[in-house]
Amino acid sequence: MASSTQQLPPGWAAEWDAANQRYLFIETATGRTQWDPPSHIPTAPMDEHGPSVSPPPTHQSKRRQYAAGQTQAYYGTTDGFVDSSYGAAGVMGAQTQQPVASGPLFTPGLAAEQQFAAQQQQPLYQAPPSYEAQYINAPGFGQEPAYYPPSASAPVNQLADQFGQMGFGQKPLQLYTTNLLTSPPDPRELSYPPPEIRLPPNSCITASPYANADYTYQRCTLNAIPTTSSLLNKAKIPLALVITPYRTVKDGDTPVPLVTDTVIARCRRCRTYINPYVQFIDGGNRWRCCMCNMSNEVPQLFDWDQVRNQPGDRWARDELNHSVVEFVAPTEYMVRPPQPAVYVILIDVSHTAIQSGMVATATRTILESLERIPNEDQRTKIAIIAYDTSLYFFSMPPGTTESTMLVVSDVDDVFLPKPTDLLVNLSEAKASLESLLTRINDMFQDNHTVGSAMGPALQAGFKLMAPIGGKIIVLSASLPNVGAGALKNREDPKILGTSKESGLLQPASPFYKTFAIECSRAQVSVDMFLFSASYQDVASLACLPHYTSGQTFFYPAFSASRTEDAIKFAHEFGEILAMPIMLEAVMRVRASKGLRMASFHGNFFVRSTDLLAMPAVPMDQSYAIEVQIEDTITAPFVVFQTAVLHTTCYGERRIRVITLALPTTSSLSELFASADQVAIATLLANKAVERSLTHKLEDSRDAVMQKLVEILLSYKSSMTAAGAGASAQLAISENLKMLPLLVLGLLKNVGIRQSAQIPPDLRAYAQSLLTSLPSQLLIPYIHPNFYSLHNMPPEAGTVGEHGVILPVPLPLTSERLERHGLYLIEDSQNMFLWVGRDAVPSLVEDVFNLPSYDVLRGGKTALPVLDNDFSQRVNAIVQKIREMRRGVYYPHLYVVKEDGEPPLRLWALSCLIQDRADVLPSYQQFIGQVRDKVNGVGTY
Repeated sequence: MASSTQQLPPGWAAEWDAANQRYLFIETATGRTQWDPPSHIPTAPMDEHGPSVSPPPTHQSKRRQYAAGQTQAYYGTTDGFVDSSYGAAGVMGAQTQQPVASGPLFTPGLAAEQQFAAQQQQPLYQAPPSYEAQYINAPGFGQEPAYYPPSASAPVNQLADQFGQMGFGQKPLQLYTTNLLTSPPDPRELSYPPPEIRLPPNSCITASPYANADYTYQRCTLNAIPTTSSLLNKAKIPLALVITPYRTVKDGDTPVPLVTDTVIARCRRCRTYINPYVQFIDGGNRWRCCMCNMSNEVPQLFDWDQVRNQPGDRWARDELNHSVVEFVAPTEYMVRPPQPAVYVILIDVSHTAIQSGMVATATRTILESLERIPNEDQRTKIAIIAYDTSLYFFSMPPGTTESTMLVVSDVDDVFLPKPTDLLVNLSEAKASLESLLTRINDMFQDNHTVGSAMGPALQAGFKLMAPIGGKIIVLSASLPNVGAGALKNREDPKILGTSKESGLLQPASPFYKTFAIECSRAQVSVDMFLFSASYQDVASLACLPHYTSGQTFFYPAFSASRTEDAIKFAHEFGEILAMPIMLEAVMRVRASKGLRMASFHGNFFVRSTDLLAMPAVPMDQSYAIEVQIEDTITAPFVVFQTAVLHTTCYGERRIRVITLALPTTSSLSELFASADQVAIATLLANKAVERSLTHKLEDSRDAVMQKLVEILLSYKSSMTAAGAGASAQLAISENLKMLPLLVLGLLKNVGIRQSAQIPPDLRAYAQSLLTSLPSQLLIPYIHPNFYSLHNMPPEAGTVGEHGVILPVPLPLTSERLERHGLYLIEDSQNMFLWVGRDAVPSLVEDVFNLPSYDVLRGGKTALPVLDNDFSQRVNAIVQKIREMRRGVYYPHLYVVKEDGEPPLRLWALSCLIQDRADVLPSYQQFIGQVRDKVNGVGTY
């Protein structure tokens, strides 16, 4: 929207934030950022068509939207969700629910800037202005702010402003309390940015808006760090970092700047890389480390422009202006010359693999992806090994189109049948590789061998590439049962749902962990693509990617005869082959004095106390690291710095450095106001999975629940008038309002859900997703998105200024399902198109090209693109959801009929986590249980 930038006063700039679909306003003199337009200019709405903002109010009348029931009483009848009927150009009303007056519940605090004056000017009962919260912990989206007496708020605000201008510290975050019992969760809040990071004045040496890490790279559960461990213990909020160091750079993202002059300034004592939070002293000849206060010399060539061969501008250097930066590493950062990218692909060619169509789909995908495999330096090597109960090697001499198959039947003592031409240069052997890939499926077309020597195939692949390192990609369609790593079917329905179930989620054979550690040592990473229609022991096989920083993909009951299955696998496999990866990487996180990295969660091997070994870092994989406060922190702010030393897949040694600065605080209220609920939920997901493996699934669920109760109990006792006594309310800060629902979503997730019907393979795969997905994918995985399509506003599904516009997400309850409606539910892995039984024939015809609901079939589908506006809008929304998030996943689309197959209906309805399901409570029941525990009525 052009007007947002045109109306800015001098000294302000506006930048579009694609992740949040909003403008970010930057004060160029100080680098301070805010979501609200600068307050002394007339405000215009930021983006009328963004997915998280309601369209403008209209004069059309609204009818009530909820079925009679508890949800209506809970959400109220005046809401901000869409309401019109299919075929009508209905537009959504912009009203949102008013908070219920809750007396002494609101924490004594400061009113937001200029809110009181605005309140005085508004006529009574006027609809609230459509403004957006400046940061996440303020009441947003049209809610009336809490009323504070002007006598208390105004002078304190002015005083804080004056002290801030005088340099006496930053203005603290304001705390807003909400009552969970009367304040319904709004799914749009999950797309808000984390609470604002308010650093003290002059903490940064640059005014660059990129001086602090973007939260998609590195975020902390607390955006203000407590000065003592006792304060942290009192708040009960875990302190941890969630890191996605190799995040994809999409259109509109700031590219990571590259420092090519190999001048790398590091602290002599703690080895911190120079960053925007150091201080220059001694006339600029020395710099003081922001971690340990050590004084260091500035390198001689730091102020020299090597490209132009003349003195350079120090303040223009990327490492002093950007928190995320990459350095080209000099030779002292190399143990050996940078390795080439190496891919060894192991293809299961047993009878089941051939019959399912997996081999034909895989070889066609490799063939189509040969040009996309990273090979800029022409050094990439590739090998293909097929296996059933024997191993089949392929010799591809360079310069020919011929290839020879060599069979090794002795799988107990694996050896390479030929010293050369098995692992070949991709460019030199391209012709023979293309010829081989077209023939593999035909070679084994009549193979009736049943069995899998996956372990020996892994050993063979390892022997091929161990001197160099690289990536092994395993495609397996059956349980490994021959040679090393042979597994037995241990699926036992009788122990599902019992305390012994967690045993099925642990590896059955020690081979997979010991082999993984060997791989890690030799810089070999393993990716698993698993396809079996029967038990495959995902828990054991996922061990290899877990310790070698790989990824696991699972396609239960795969059949390439279903086009949707073939498209999903080909898309994900092709993206993995084409993905630029970091090779032979090690990662270390440093922090200011008094802080220590305590425990690590994610796919890697901890080589020493805090050095994480990652043979190949895939894009968009996430890691969680818990932080301990060892000593009292006296500094006004602290710094966390993640460094990843790696080789790019085109042969350059680099260091990626991500720096995050956070203020310190001794105030409990500021601690709560700075909490990032998305980061907390990401950490809890990692810890829940880990606990389910070391203890029992029930222990894992109890630990998550207990952590939530502890946080709420701490808030009630220290931040509300009720103190330690019982309370009829359940108080939490506004910025943590969605945490109980995220916890409920986690407790209902397949990975740790209480159930006796979940197959161990599905549970193990869900757990591998919970520990590796970045927050952007993990949050919808535990809190799905739910859209109403039949009555979406006319702009939804059309292309706006910043891409396809999505409808407003609805609360996750089936009481929103109307019998004539069309709904989309998605959890980043699957999408469900729910069709109500009374859907009008015109709706079914416009979307599915079928005459009526009765002839519509449920199940996996590919939506037809028809020559009508509604079909194109629905297809645009489905496509946008598949493309908008980082990661290679391509969600299946299922059509679910309201009176269709019960298993599919129940699966789709299980995404509506605010409903009661089986033994699991509804959100209202859950909040009631939590309140009882907080008040000491229930037991843990």
